[in-house]
This record gives sequence, C-alpha cells and structure tokens, in this order.
Amino acid sequence: MPLFEVSGVVVVFALVGLALVAFVTEIVPNDVTAIGIIAALVVLEPWTGVGARAAISGFANPATVTIIAMYMLSAGVQETGIIRRLGVLLAEFTDGDEFRALLATVGTTGPIAGVINNTPVVAVFIPMITDLAERTNTSPSKLLLPLSYAAILGGTLTLVGTSTNILASDFARLLIDGRDGIGMFEFTGLGVVLLLVGSAYLLTVGRWLTPARIPVDADRVSEFDLSDHLAFVRIRAESPAVGVPLDAFDAEYDEIRILQLRRDGEARAGPHADVPIEAGDVLVVHGSLQAVNRFREAADVSHLVREPVTADTFETVATGGTLARAVVPERSSYVGETVAGTGMDEYHRTTVLAIRRGKELLRTELRDRTLQPGDLLLVRTTPASARYFRDSGELIIADERALEDRTAEESATTADTAGGVGGGIDDGEGSGIYAGDESGIYDGDDAESALPPLSPKTPLAVGILFGVVAVAALDLLPVVIAALGGVVAMVVTGCLTTSDAYDAVSWNVVFLLAGVIPLGLALNATGGAALLADLLVALGGILPIAAVLFVLYVAVGILASVITPVATIVLAIPVAVDGAARLGANEFAFLLAAMFASATSFATPIGYQTNLMVYGPGGYEFADFLRVGGPLQLLLAVVATVGIAVIWGL
Repeated sequence: MPLFEVSGVVVVFALVGLALVAFVTEIVPNDVTAIGIIAALVVLEPWTGVGARAAISGFANPATVTIIAMYMLSAGVQETGIIRRLGVLLAEFTDGDEFRALLATVGTTGPIAGVINNTPVVAVFIPMITDLAERTNTSPSKLLLPLSYAAILGGTLTLVGTSTNILASDFARLLIDGRDGIGMFEFTGLGVVLLLVGSAYLLTVGRWLTPARIPVDADRVSEFDLSDHLAFVRIRAESPAVGVPLDAFDAEYDEIRILQLRRDGEARAGPHADVPIEAGDVLVVHGSLQAVNRFREAADVSHLVREPVTADTFETVATGGTLARAVVPERSSYVGETVAGTGMDEYHRTTVLAIRRGKELLRTELRDRTLQPGDLLLVRTTPASARYFRDSGELIIADERALEDRTAEESATTADTAGGVGGGIDDGEGSGIYAGDESGIYDGDDAESALPPLSPKTPLAVGILFGVVAVAALDLLPVVIAALGGVVAMVVTGCLTTSDAYDAVSWNVVFLLAGVIPLGLALNATGGAALLADLLVALGGILPIAAVLFVLYVAVGILASVITPVATIVLAIPVAVDGAARLGANEFAFLLAAMFASATSFATPIGYQTNLMVYGPGGYEFADFLRVGGPLQLLLAVVATVGIAVIWGL
C-alpha cells in the first residue's frame, strides 16, 4: 500500500479513535464533537480525501433530512393528546395488578414506537408509567426500564422506527449495487419476531431481574435523602424578619431558600410571595444543616428540630406549589446551563432541591451546578410551570399526574374560599393560588375528565402520519419526500405550528449525524473500512458465515452500548458490507445485522437515549442495565442472526 494511503488510514483511524473517546467521556457534547470531526476532515484533506463539500454533505444527506421530518411528524401526533388518553386507558386495563401494568407498558410502547420516533414516545410515557406504578402499588423501577427497552424494540419494526434504520437504508443505496435503499416494511417480519421475543423476556426473566430501586411508598424527601436539608423555623417576635416581605427576606440569605410560609393553618409558597412576615409564622427552608444553623442565628428564628419536613408538608395545604421529579432531556436548552442560568427560579417559580446523577446525589450549591442530560431533579414547582416544562420539552415531569390531581384539589379549595372566608394568606390577586406562569395567576381550570380530551385535529394528524408511511411503503415517493410532504400537510392543516415543528427536532442528533456521516465516508474512501473488514475475512477462515455474522452483531452491539447507535452504524456498516463482499456472503444480510445491532442497545444507560431518560426516574444503577439488558442483547443477537440467515440467506 502506498505511503499516502497508509497515512490516510492512520489519520482517519486517529480521528475515529479521538471521536470514540469524546463520545464515551462526553468531554464536550456529542454534537460539538461531530462538528469538530467535520472541521478536522477538511483541515486534514490531503490525508482524509474529504473536502469542504463532502464534509458538510451529512447535512444534505437524505437520512438526516428524513430524521428531521420524522421528529416533526411525531410531534404533530403527540400534540393531539392521543398518547395521553392511552395512559388513562392503560390504568383502567391494569386494574391495580402489577403484571398487567408491565404487560400494558410493553404491549403498547413497542408498536407505537414502530411508527413514531421512540424518544418522544418515552418522554410522554414516563409520567404515565410512573402514575401507573403508583396506581398498582408497584415500584416505578419495575416498569420504567421495560418501557425503554420496549421502545427500542419497537424501533425495529419499520424503516422510520429509529434513525439508525434510516441511515442503514441510505448506506444500502450507496454501498450495495442494485439496491435503492430499504423498503418501509422490508424487515418488519424480523422486527416483529424480535419484539415478541424481547417482550416475552421482559415479562418473565426480565421481570425477575429488574430491581425495585424506588420503594413503592417512597417519600420524595426520603428518596433524595433531604431530611437534613429541609427544616421548619419559627419567627420570633424580636426577629428582624417581622414586617419584611417574604421575597425580600429570602433575598438577604444566599445559602437558604424559603419554600413555604405557614400561618393560622394555611400556607403560602415562597420565596417569591411579597406577603409581610409576622411573628409566629413558620417557614420551611431549604439548605444544608450548617446553612440553616447560620440562618437561625442571623435571622433570630427558632429551629423546630422535632418537626421533620416531609412530602406531606407540601401536599397537605393549598399553596400552588408541590414537589415533583423532573428529567433533563438531551435536547433541552437547560443542558450545559447552571441551575441559576436556566431561570427556573426567577421565571417559573421552580426551585431545584436536589439533583440525582447516576449514583451521585447533589444537594448543596445547586445554583452553580451545570445540568447534564439524564439528570433527575427534585423541584418545588407549580402545575402551571410543570405544563410549561412539558409543552416546551425543557423538562420531563415524571410526576405529572400527581400535579394534575394537585391542581384539581387546589381549584376546589379556591372555589370553597372564594366568597371571602378569611383567616388565610391573601395573595392580593383575588383569583386563587399563585402558580408562577406568565400571567402569575392560576386560573382554576377544572381538572381533567376521566379521559383527556383529544384535539379536533387528531384524525387528520394520525391520517397524515399513516399516509406518509403508506406512500413510502408503496414506493410512490422516496421516504424523505413523503416525510417532508407530511410535515407540510401538518403545518398547513394546523396540526402543527412551525415553531412546534422546529422545537420538536433533536438538533444535537442532527448535528451528530451530519458529523459522523462524512467520517464514515472517509473511513471507506481511505481503505480503513477494508482494513477492518480483513478481520471479518480472517474470522471467515475459521468460522462458518453464520458465526461470523453473529460475532459482527455482538461486536456492533457492544460498540453501540458505549457510544451512540448513530455513530456506531456509520462506522460499522461500511466494514460489514466490505467484509461480506470479501467473504462472498450476502452484503445486505451483513448490513441488516449491523443495523439491528446498532438499534438494540440495552446493556448501558448511555448507549441509547431512552435508557438515559429512565435512568434517574427509575433510581437505577449502571449495573442494572448490564444485568437486565445484557442477556436480552445476547438473546436478540442469536434470534436476529438466525432470522437474517433464514429470511435473506447468507
């Protein structure tokens, strides 16, 4: 091999190695790593052979554009409320039984994820499944991991089920002669088998292996070990706080936050209320034990050490504020921001009380903590703010149903006291409970009926989505054009606004795609893919072709569990196809093995986005994914290898 080619392979392998390290360690966000790859490929063009036009070709790649469109189409269906209504129907089906709750979780999530991007499906289902666990007296840990796994399995049903499938279709067009991509339902048969086998595993062995990390009757305060970080204090007559508005008094102390003011059996949510403090008032404050002690001495208040603060402290009185758990999704604008920098406190009357990040539990100096994808936050928030977080996609509220019930209770309380029944703390607005939304007032809407209402646009939105699938399946139009046409139809018919369409896209995934696609092309162009394919050829000399396919599946699955499936498939498919060609094997069969292996990543919480989304709410440990997902991944490797060999031949 000429020196120039050797140098090119070395340079590209070095870039791949650096990219893998960056993806695993997340020194910088993955999309930033991808942009760096684009720049590096062009700067090193003499060795990589990738010029500026080729380096940015990922942005114009049909797979990238299709994925953008599918995010938007999924959002249009999600806006109809049909998935939320399904949550109520699931609760009725389970009738308090744990196994039926698990069956409902797995049985509905998988098929839905076959036509709607699985990431938003899991985002919508997390609060529903959490509520379902409470209704069935089940630990949410027993349901949330199966939720993620079922969504991943559902992604193998159709071409649009997950982004890796769409990428694989584009590579099939580029790398395999005579192939014009992959049909919409071309691999659905095998996908159904994988879904059924995986579901059977989750309902039997997986059910036994999945731990109940969060106790059934877990109190939010004890769950986050906050007993030493919440306290009752009483205002003494000689305290300098007497006569000072609550918000002004809170602003004087950086180390603590005033979460509640109690007077005459009623309460007011702090710290933003401007009600004057009176002697005898009891405050609920948040801060470390040392900070509370310093506050006690400086403010001349008494610490009520025998009265512990629990979740009931926030639930038993109408204040407009309650405790809730919230997950930071990967596409949230809060990622990379400090808690203070998000403006949650100032603009949404939401106070972060604790952050769970894997095994790490953060309870001090929270305002300066930088948020990361998958962080689980314990927040004191309001129903109106929770709706904002849900609708904007900034946070996934895991306790959404509890907040809705809280809204209904407080609406009733407000109605009962609206005629001027005194003794409480008037907020000066005359309309009920302060909620922290843009208007500042909770409007006292009626609670949701037994079945959440559907949008009048529901039949239209669902029809457009299935129309896109049908047009692509019948080869009337390429899937990218059908998907874009579907987006236009949803916007024109009012099923989706343009702002909601853009907000629905995980742009970090788009940039990741745009960055790794040219890296895969460089790996193929410089001969790097051929060099790796030699390993498959060497295996073919000592193993049957079916065994080589199995080894490929396992290797790609392990890689996808460490880095993102998108990055894995871009690097793996050129190797798989080249290796198959050298072995005289079915190139399409090897491509499918790499595709299915990349799309079914169960063994770690970092390999697949949905795993990361349930990591915090389920209270899982890293080893839980390996314990439950490892055997599942190995089982599916066997099933998929046999299925590919039988259906497509080797």
